[in-house]
Amino acid sequence: MPDQMTPHTQTYTTGDVARLCGISVRTVQYYDTRGLLCPSTLSEGGRRLYSREDLHRMRIVCYLRELGLSVDAVRDLMREDNAAQVLELLLEEQEHALLDGIAEKRAQLNRIAALRHAMQETDPFTLDSISDVAHIVEGKKQLRRLHILLILFGLPITVMEWSAIILWVTVGIWWPCVLYAAILIPFAVWISHFYFARVNYICPKCHTCFKPNLRQAFWANHTPTTRKLTCPHCGHHGFCVETYHKKGE
Repeated sequence: MPDQMTPHTQTYTTGDVARLCGISVRTVQYYDTRGLLCPSTLSEGGRRLYSREDLHRMRIVCYLRELGLSVDAVRDLMREDNAAQVLELLLEEQEHALLDGIAEKRAQLNRIAALRHAMQETDPFTLDSISDVAHIVEGKKQLRRLHILLILFGLPITVMEWSAIILWVTVGIWWPCVLYAAILIPFAVWISHFYFARVNYICPKCHTCFKPNLRQAFWANHTPTTRKLTCPHCGHHGFCVETYHKKGE
């Protein structure tokens, strides 16, 4: 219990400070050694005694530590004359660090979700399959951008196609269809080269990442995320998972 000398000289032992601040005695002693809180006086038996001001200071230290500020930062802040401005900078820095940590944890959760989904979809699932999942997840954002780019390129061509068909059917003007065909064929060749130069496929059997030739890839049956191809490594013919081609691969 606190030593009751007089109302104005009330002191607290290390245990009292620890209990009132909700920390351990060892933490109080550690902060003492780091210069965050020094006892106001010593008892006749050499015990550390803290004043009301010391207790108040310790509560401030504990609150700042709960915000994630380092011991050194808190110690330096307590010694500052212009504490408000220094604290604002420290809080801003800590806020950025916490937001970065949240983003990193969220990315880890997304990887966990992707791996668990792959484990359910892949039969049989082996440890080698993890490298496929990692490869797919890493290129997912770039692959999505590529798909959006294809849509933006293809939209004007689609509008031209339907406009030409409507003119032919309703008015009988056929030459826009011929013009459309003259534009469509070279465009289809170019866009196919553009697309397949930027994607690879992963064999579900041997996990080889490969790039098929343009003819094989263009005519193959496909879904939004797979294409039925023949693996050049093991010869497996089936649906291979599409992934973004990174430079250097």
